[in-house]
Amino acid sequence: MKICVIGAGVVGCATAYHLCDLGHEVVLVDGKSSPGEGTSFANGGQLSYSYVEPLASPATLRGLPAMLLDKNSPLRWRPTADWAQWAWGLRFLAACNARQLEQGTHQLLGIAALSQATLDDWMARDSLEFNFTRNGKLVLSPDEPTLKRQGQQIALQAYAGVVQQLLDREQCLAIEPALGNYPGFIGGVWTEGECAGDPYLFCHALVAAAKKRGLLCLFDTQVKGFLFRNGLATSIETGKGLVSADAFVLATGVQAPVLASQLGEHLPIYPIKGYSVTLPLRPNQAIPKVNVTDLSQKMVLAPLDGKLRVAAMAEFAGYGLEAAPHTIERITRTVEKIYPGACEMAYPQAWAGLRPATPTSVPIIRRSRIANVTLNVGHGALGFTLAAGSAKLAAALVAEPDSLGNKS
Repeated sequence: MKICVIGAGVVGCATAYHLCDLGHEVVLVDGKSSPGEGTSFANGGQLSYSYVEPLASPATLRGLPAMLLDKNSPLRWRPTADWAQWAWGLRFLAACNARQLEQGTHQLLGIAALSQATLDDWMARDSLEFNFTRNGKLVLSPDEPTLKRQGQQIALQAYAGVVQQLLDREQCLAIEPALGNYPGFIGGVWTEGECAGDPYLFCHALVAAAKKRGLLCLFDTQVKGFLFRNGLATSIETGKGLVSADAFVLATGVQAPVLASQLGEHLPIYPIKGYSVTLPLRPNQAIPKVNVTDLSQKMVLAPLDGKLRVAAMAEFAGYGLEAAPHTIERITRTVEKIYPGACEMAYPQAWAGLRPATPTSVPIIRRSRIANVTLNVGHGALGFTLAAGSAKLAAALVAEPDSLGNKS
């Protein structure tokens, strides 16, 4: 089949790569000048296969009033006149229950396990260079109630074969001595098999490998919409002309609802703005070796090839991409508290991106109302983690016998 993948972030690049690997003729279309220039450019860098707890939870609901009233809260809601923001917010509140938390965790763990196995297979067959490390992950808890909830989450995830340990502070320090001067935790969760990598380099590595299998890339190409015939999509209209295909995969992140509306879809996706700072690690210091998630700060920290990638904040504030200087300063101050003296703070590489989130944190991977258009969207903060597994699931939908609506 000739398949057009729309969107060249981690999810779109992974989907295009896998479809090429299956022998399809694939066209990858994106409005940016190269792969991975949107939300995938400088996100947290962690491949958190075993830590996929949805943001919507009873604990989040209980803490929401205090977080929204605190001007220094890592979670911020800035009301806009966009009805989609309010509709998404109501669905998010409805998802903050124990049943949805358990269901969402199970769904995300399933995709994550598939993603880990799939990426391991890809790396065994292709030289995918993206600063990949399998260095484990510590999730830090600031107090006893949080640590207890983490223990409950471990029990919830145990059915999937996830191996995790609940540790006290001293046990955490034995794994990551660089945290020795940070008083902000009493214990944590250790997952030995977690990994990290550079998502931007990952996109480029996938595209380079897929090109060897015939991938055609159309960058700097804005997609305006779909053209249809007999109930199927026949092509997309772009600023550079029509691109025809037998089937299409929509993987455009926060822009997905706009194109999906032409398919009769109303996708519950809204941007959660996040920030990242990349800091050089100072030589001869007690520098971090493992991935860390600090629950009190809603911050992830990943060592990447001599640098520390730090991602933080969750802002529900529309589609703006400005990286506010005071926010970046706050992040760097917090890093200095966590790892005093470990990073060079003079010239932080600051970035902001829009995570395409669903209210439940579970991505939308299914056939659209138009039979030959598959949706692979809504991965939120887990796009890098879930990309390979999502690509495999989406490719299976595209390749089903009835995918063109006339072969069943």
